[in-house]
Amino acid sequence: MNTKLTLKLDQEIIEKAKKYASSKKMSLSRIVESYLQSLTIDKEDDNFDISPFVKSMATGTSIPSDLDYKKEYSDFLIQKYK
Repeated sequence: MNTKLTLKLDQEIIEKAKKYASSKKMSLSRIVESYLQSLTIDKEDDNFDISPFVKSMATGTSIPSDLDYKKEYSDFLIQKYK
């Protein structure tokens, strides 16, 4: 169910956000909703494990150029399903 929300924000920020939303072909409401959803997701309650390789991508950790991602993923799955 969608509910209306009123926010008080700086006019300049609103204008920049509208331009950003337009460039992404999304509504500003959808962008705000997505952002709030990302803030409120309880990552500790997820029912699945994320491989170290994927975590490194999300955190910006540098990945060695000689990384064998297939082996890493295989090792992760083997450990996960032991």
